[in-house]
Amino acid sequence: MIKDLAGIFTGEKIMQLTSIIRRAAQVNPKGMATIYKDRQQTWPEFVARAAKLAGALQKVGMKNGDRVAMLALNSDRYLEYVFGVMWGGGVIVPMNLRWSPAENAYSIDDSGTEIMLVDENFTSMVPTIQEKSSSLKTLIFSGEGGAPAGMLNYGDILDAAEPVEDAGRGGEDLAGIYYTGGTTGFPKGVMLSHRSLYISNLSNCREFCMPDGARYLHAAPMFHLADGAASFAATFACGTHIMIPSFTPEATLQVMQDHRPTHVLLVPTMIQMLIQNSDFHKYDTTSLATIMYGASAISEAVLVEAMTKLPTAKFVQAYGQTELSPVATILAPEYHTTEGPNAGRLRSCGKAVGTCELRVVDEDGKEVPTGTVGHIAVKGPITTLGYWNKPEQTAESLRDGWVYTGDGGYLDEEGFLYIADRLKDMIVSGGENVYSAEVEQAITQHPEVTECAAIGIPSEKWGESVHSIVILKPGASTTEEDIIKHCHSLIAGYKCPRSVEFRTEPMPLSAAGKVLKKDLRAPYWEGKERNVN
Repeated sequence: MIKDLAGIFTGEKIMQLTSIIRRAAQVNPKGMATIYKDRQQTWPEFVARAAKLAGALQKVGMKNGDRVAMLALNSDRYLEYVFGVMWGGGVIVPMNLRWSPAENAYSIDDSGTEIMLVDENFTSMVPTIQEKSSSLKTLIFSGEGGAPAGMLNYGDILDAAEPVEDAGRGGEDLAGIYYTGGTTGFPKGVMLSHRSLYISNLSNCREFCMPDGARYLHAAPMFHLADGAASFAATFACGTHIMIPSFTPEATLQVMQDHRPTHVLLVPTMIQMLIQNSDFHKYDTTSLATIMYGASAISEAVLVEAMTKLPTAKFVQAYGQTELSPVATILAPEYHTTEGPNAGRLRSCGKAVGTCELRVVDEDGKEVPTGTVGHIAVKGPITTLGYWNKPEQTAESLRDGWVYTGDGGYLDEEGFLYIADRLKDMIVSGGENVYSAEVEQAITQHPEVTECAAIGIPSEKWGESVHSIVILKPGASTTEEDIIKHCHSLIAGYKCPRSVEFRTEPMPLSAAGKVLKKDLRAPYWEGKERNVN
C-alpha cells in the first residue's frame, strides 16, 4: 500500500495526458471536441481519430519516446497531433512558425526528430529544412488537398490505419520538447513530462476560470505553450476547441460571433488590435467570459478600453515560462481594476499558483527581504526535466529543484510578484522571447561588422523591440537596412533588429571583459518605473 501511494504522489505512470481525452469522451459524449471551419467532431470521435493517428505514426516508424514534429497553423489536426503522438508513445516537438528554416532544422536535428507533419502554409520551407537536416526521414502533409511529392497524406494514412491501444506513458515520461531561444545563440529544447503538464494545466482550469463545457478559442498559435496551457485546461474541462488558422482581428471577431467562445488567450498587442479594430462594434462578443493574457503587462489605458468594450469578460494575467509548464503566477480578475481597494495591482503579475512555490533570492540562493529585487526562482511538480542534450544549461537553470527564471523581481507584503528586470540577456517582443546572443550571432556574420550588441528598448506596440548597436570594420559603409536584411536571411523576423545604431567608440566592458548591456540600455529606460515592458 505504501509503495502504491508513493507511486501516486510521484506521478509514476498515473498522470497521463491521454487520460483526459478518454474522460472527456466518457463524461461529455455528445459534446463537440473541435470546431474548425466546416469540420466538427464529438469527443468520442476525437479519441477514435487520435488512436488511429497513433497507429498510423507507429506504422511509419514511431516508437516509444520518439520525437514527432509539427509545422502548421492552427487546426483540429494540430490537436489530433498532440494527443495522437502521445497516445502512440511519442513525444511532441511543436515547430515555431516564425523561425527560419535553419532554426527549425537545428531543433529537428537537436531533438533527433525523424517524422514531421507540415501543412500547406509551410511546404515551401521543407526543401531547405531537408537540405539542412540530417535526421528528418518522413514527412506527412497535414493540410488540405493532395500531398506534395515525397510526402504522405494525413487523411490517407489515417484512413488506412487501425486504432491502437494507448501506450500508457505518463508521470515522469517525456511528453513534449518545446524549443525556446538560447543564451548561446542556439535554441534549447525544454523537456516537459506528463506529470508537469498534467498538474499545471489541471490547476489552470481553476486559474483561468474555466468551468466544465467551456468553449476555448485558439487564436494564439497552437505551437506555443501559452496556447497549450489553455488548450490542456479546456480539455480537462471537457470543453470545445474552436480554431482559426491564425490571429487577425477580423477572423477572431467573426468566429466569436459565429461560434460563441467563452474563453480566449491573447497577448496584450492582440487585445489592443482587437478592440481598436474599426469594425469591432459590428460583432457580437458577448459570449466571452474570460480573456487570458500574458507575456507582458497590459497598459492601464488598453485595459480600461478593453473592459469597457468587452463588459462580459473577466481578465486573467498569467506569468511564467516554458520551463514551468508554463504558469507560475496569476493576477486574478478582481485585481484588474483601477478603482477600489484592489487598484494598483496592474503592475503586478499576481500571486503564485497553488502548484508551485516561489521565492526571490540573492546570488547565493538566499531569500531576500520583502520589497528587495532579486532572482525569481520557482519549485514544484510543474518544473521542467531540463534542457534536451544541454547538461550545462540545465545545471545553470535547475538548482536543488528550483528553476531560476532569469527574471529579476520582488514580492510585496501580500505575496504579489513584480517584475523589475531581466537577469538573462533576453528581450520580450510581442510576447516572444528573443535572446540577445541569437541576434548578435546573426549580425556578426555580416562581413563588414566587427562587433555588436543587441538590447531591448521600450516599444508602445510590442512592449520591447530589438535594437542593435554595431561597430563596423574600418572603411565599411553598411546601412541599417543592410544589417536588418542580413539578419532576416538567418533568423526569424521577430528576432531581427527593428533599429540599428552605428558607433565608432568601444563598447562599455566589465572587469571580466563582458559588454555592459545595462549601460547600453540605461538611456532608453530612463524615467521608467522598471527596466522591462
